[in-house]
Amino acid sequence: MKEDVMTEPKNVPQTKGNKLADPQTATIDPATQEMIQHAHDLGIETAFDRAVAMKSCNIGTQGTCCKNCGMGPCRLPLPKSGIEDEDTRKGICGATPNTIAARNFIRMIAGGAAAHSDHGRSVAEVFLSAARKETDAYRIKDTRKLVEVAKHLGIPTKVEVNGKRLDRDLDEIALEVGKKALNEWGKPEGELLFAKRAPENRYQIWKKMGVIPRNIDREIVEIMHRTHIGVDQDYRNLMKQGTRAAIADGWGGSMLATELQDILFGTPYPVASEANLGVLNEDMVNIVIHGHEPVLSEMIVAVTQSTEMKDYAKLKGAKGIQLSGICCSANEILQRHGVPLCGTFLQQELAIITGACDAMVVDIQCIFQNLANVAKCFHTKLITTHPIAKMEQDNVIHIEFDEHHAIEDAKKIVKLAIDNFENRGTEVMIPRQKSPIVAGFGVESIEYHLGGTFRGSYHTLNDNIINGRIRGIGGVVGCNNARTKHNQGHVEIVKELIKNDVIVLTTGCNAIACAMEGLLTPESAAVYCGPGLAEVCETAGIPPVLHLGSCVDNSRILLAATEVVKAGGLGNDISDLPAAGSAPEWMSEKAISIGHYFVASGVYTVFGVTLPVSGAPVFKKYLFEEFEKIYGGMWDLEVDPIKHAQKMIAHIDKKRKELGIDRARDRILVDMAARRDLDAA
Repeated sequence: MKEDVMTEPKNVPQTKGNKLADPQTATIDPATQEMIQHAHDLGIETAFDRAVAMKSCNIGTQGTCCKNCGMGPCRLPLPKSGIEDEDTRKGICGATPNTIAARNFIRMIAGGAAAHSDHGRSVAEVFLSAARKETDAYRIKDTRKLVEVAKHLGIPTKVEVNGKRLDRDLDEIALEVGKKALNEWGKPEGELLFAKRAPENRYQIWKKMGVIPRNIDREIVEIMHRTHIGVDQDYRNLMKQGTRAAIADGWGGSMLATELQDILFGTPYPVASEANLGVLNEDMVNIVIHGHEPVLSEMIVAVTQSTEMKDYAKLKGAKGIQLSGICCSANEILQRHGVPLCGTFLQQELAIITGACDAMVVDIQCIFQNLANVAKCFHTKLITTHPIAKMEQDNVIHIEFDEHHAIEDAKKIVKLAIDNFENRGTEVMIPRQKSPIVAGFGVESIEYHLGGTFRGSYHTLNDNIINGRIRGIGGVVGCNNARTKHNQGHVEIVKELIKNDVIVLTTGCNAIACAMEGLLTPESAAVYCGPGLAEVCETAGIPPVLHLGSCVDNSRILLAATEVVKAGGLGNDISDLPAAGSAPEWMSEKAISIGHYFVASGVYTVFGVTLPVSGAPVFKKYLFEEFEKIYGGMWDLEVDPIKHAQKMIAHIDKKRKELGIDRARDRILVDMAARRDLDAA
């Protein structure tokens, strides 16, 4: 490294007496604590500091501030004494708190569903380009899943030739899959094709309630129309449309994104890696991928692994290239390639503050604009890559990614990072903390681990739920929120669940938080689990917390739950299962859409932090109580992590009792006749 390089960060913005976050109370993670203090020493502001300095709007938190027209904003706070008789609060147009809160709530669903579904649309477009042979960078990697998805889209996979049924040409199938999938966003008639992947009972509930999506885009647009001033003014009818749009996300845009990504990039199977800021390497070119769409990051993985780029990095004085990730793009390249996790949503600024990040490459969603300001203090190149996601600061480099020139664009980005290595200052501070992890589970790999190719099925999971070794299933997902202690909710809830023999399926930043805490290894089961779950994990060689990928990959949880229903013995619908969902530290509109499609699928779902419904008690009761009578799932809120987990466990126990499996049973040898009966169910 050059001797005359600056030894300290440049252009450091000085704080102006604002309150600063206390590192010890801001996060439970030692690496993050260390970097928050380092940022303070350098005079650099982070999201942790801004959360302390900025007070949240109480009325907005209650969900009763309406700004959908120019007569407002109309602010309808809940009286401190509560509502005793009739609720007489009204906006200028006469909108009640229930109408306002419901409009705001489903607009959040629309925002979240739009983000997930636009991601899915981009993947579908790339898939179609690959199927048409318009790009050499992408090809079909999982032909088995291609055939499976084709069947769900109503595409024939066999052809009759001279009286014989033969397999169709895979290129033909891929082309039809691409066209049929892309049509799901805007087809003029019909219903969402993947809705029929849900258990039959669930599908019939949706059909009876009239909430099966027609196409993905329409449901989002209709929310925006219904919530315009003077349109839909019945909170129940508003939530009907919110439900339809949420299903369009979970069983539509998100599920299509996951399935098409698996076909293009490979279906994940367990891989070993590491997690936390300590994965950065002082002697190597550090490229951090951040965002949510793996179309570009897959190419960057390929380019960084090439001999050409490795040699170029060594020519520039580095020992090699260290690729790592933040947020959901991190989970995508982790589960398919073992690329280490650099951190969660709230650690994105800290990755640059290490001084070791030569380039941060971002695509869409959850990107702090303040990254540009932090990057000005260091040598880091901040590179935006997506046409819908740019930043106004002049130090941001925009290299627009084109799937038709994918390798060339990826090479340009990686070369820029390598060339920047020699500009790195000598003042590099990388925390030591990093944890080993096993990630990359899914519907297919769970089945495999439960019995291998010889006898893999979900019967093994069901048997262990029925016999009580596994108490139930917890889906714990979601973001970080700077209004809470970073990672505390995620970790404490998951630990409480597995201590009580609840196996956990995780995605997104919860998955990263669990990874940092060391919960994604088979060995952790002996330390943190109850005796039943520990025994199952030891036998199957799996962690008690199964990493299922990114936020769009929550669809894997839906499909895993469906497989549990199909395996038999635990009811006829997702709502019958001893299962519960959780988003401990949510902050994104995507989380509201995710939460609601789980509720609409029959899952009791608990959120932490807050929910913007407290200012409308009638509407809140509708979501928290009455919704269960309609869909079998409902919302709940609990800020305290232990109480949060205990609510989930209480629901799981309620479902076990309803199924008649709440009592210990004698262990019996299942003979072939019994197995056939189970298969028939």
